Amino acid sequence: MISSVSRTYDELVVGAVYRSRFGRTVLDADNVWFTLLTMNTNPIHFDAEHAAASEWKRPLVDSTFTLALVTGLSVTDVSERAVNLGWREVRLPAPVFAGDTIRAETEVLSKRESASRPGRGIVTVRTRGVNQRDEIVIEFERTIMVPLDPD
Repeated sequence: MISSVSRTYDELVVGAVYRSRFGRTVLDADNVWFTLLTMNTNPIHFDAEHAAASEWKRPLVDSTFTLALVTGLSVTDVSERAVNLGWREVRLPAPVFAGDTIRAETEVLSKRESASRPGRGIVTVRTRGVNQRDEIVIEFERTIMVPLDPD
């Protein structure tokens, strides 16, 4: 059995904020590969000449990469043994660019034992992705199903 780092259902405290242990610097290659792998044809993500004519003057990181990265950064804090049930209210208040270092901050909003899945708890969290300038670049809520028994 893999020893988990993530908090157990009982350790997830409503109102607590957990900050990711690591940040991750976004590389230009991350953005280009992710954009092309997901068939996103918007040139703002991979065409530097096109992006130079935009208000940002450089390529924007694909927002779905940002969602995946920030979700991943929060896993060791809240959901390493959980099942993701979905995201909602995803907001992108500031752009992400290659070279930005992103970290996650996750607040536990609510939790309850599952009515339909014995031995499981349902936890709702709000996660924010924050860059090196302490700007929120993404914010979302997500619901996860966590085992009640840590073993």
